[in-house]
Amino acid sequence: MCQYCQVVNNNSTSVYWFLHRNEYAAGLKAMALTSKQKEKVTKEIKRHEKDTGSPEYQIALFSEKIKKLTSHLKKNKKDFHSRRGLLKMVAKRRSLMSYLSKKDEKSYKKIVKKIGLKG
Repeated sequence: MCQYCQVVNNNSTSVYWFLHRNEYAAGLKAMALTSKQKEKVTKEIKRHEKDTGSPEYQIALFSEKIKKLTSHLKKNKKDFHSRRGLLKMVAKRRSLMSYLSKKDEKSYKKIVKKIGLKG
């Protein structure tokens, strides 16, 4: 058995966990966005340097998270918990886009064009 594998004793039966620490950690890191990725996605969309709450910024971040989660779900078809999270993110992005289209049509068209969300 590999040095990274874990053995867990359940009563009298041994259960082997063959999740290598490095592979497991790499999988966890792949799901979240790093600060560099966030900066890359939002640098042209930010209203000012410390902008984190504007609808444009949030829509850009949700779009990037949705892309990453979609690629994850293509590989892991039975990951229903992540699928639920994806649906919640899509709904949140949709509501933010609806809000932005009502409040500021110029910004709405600009973000749709930059991110490439609609046709």
